[in-house]
Amino acid sequence: MMMGARALDAPKVIGKQVFGSLYECDVEALRDEETIREVVIRAVSEGNMTLLDIRGWKIGEGVSVVAIILESHITVHTWPEYRFATVDVYSCGAHTDPVAAFKYIATKLNAKRFSMNQTDRSSDF
Repeated sequence: MMMGARALDAPKVIGKQVFGSLYECDVEALRDEETIREVVIRAVSEGNMTLLDIRGWKIGEGVSVVAIILESHITVHTWPEYRFATVDVYSCGAHTDPVAAFKYIATKLNAKRFSMNQTDRSSDF
């Protein structure tokens, strides 16, 4: 059976990573582990991803939350004293939208501005 050129050109692994920094965020949200967890859980849905597990830690005034998704991970680390957070959304699969997940987090943390970087981590070996 002959495969079409489109199928042959498609990468075997589709990897998309979106990461960046959020500035001038809501201080109370950045301090609240439960709020960050809820935001990340909803971001998983916004990005059409599948949540496997989520963990959070209160670190000083800040919070770190790591979500393991079937497609890879989402992390958020906060520094309320600077109204600052970092976000990393890495997903595999053409069906996911890590940009939507990142922007959802930025919106829900009321970031006045953010930097967003994207990289293609796909491979056809």
